[in-house]
Amino acid sequence: MALRIEDKQKVLEAIDIVERLEKLCAIVAKELEIVELERKINIRVRKQMEKTQKEYYLREQMKAIQKELGEKDERVAECEELREKISKAKLPKEVEEKALKEVERLEKMPPMAAEASVVRNYLDWILSLPWSKGTRDRLEIKGAEKILDDDHYGLKTPKERIIEYLAIRKLAKKMKGPILCLVGPPGLVKPRWADPLPEL
Repeated sequence: MALRIEDKQKVLEAIDIVERLEKLCAIVAKELEIVELERKINIRVRKQMEKTQKEYYLREQMKAIQKELGEKDERVAECEELREKISKAKLPKEVEEKALKEVERLEKMPPMAAEASVVRNYLDWILSLPWSKGTRDRLEIKGAEKILDDDHYGLKTPKERIIEYLAIRKLAKKMKGPILCLVGPPGLVKPRWADPLPEL
């Protein structure tokens, strides 16, 4: 046994044979405990490794079977579909790179990870934005008044503010990023304004 020098010294100092054997028995018992503990740890580690290897082997088998049947793993199919959508969306270069990185992250994550749903929502949000689509501004004051009166009963003040906004937009052709912000619960016409309109 590889004993510490102090333990060897104690055994050698015991002149009485019974005392020497008792000390030796205590040392042997301690060593046996350590050996038993190491054995248990080794068994646990081996079982864990076997389980991981078994899972890996079964996953690989499943992939091979799906490939033979012409089926795809759901996660792989989802990531391929997202890549296809990203390539068709005509995103700006930086946005496309970021989106593809997120798809790679999603591909490596376990399907039930909480982060996976966050990444999916983020990618869906990116793809739902109209990156390459635009609309022409319609600044017809009379037409806007008619649409507002036909679609919304009452709400005189908000309608007046919208008309004022359109009038300012019509007069000031080169306004930088004017934003009309309506505040209120979803699904309702917003009666309050977050920012005042720019003055001429």
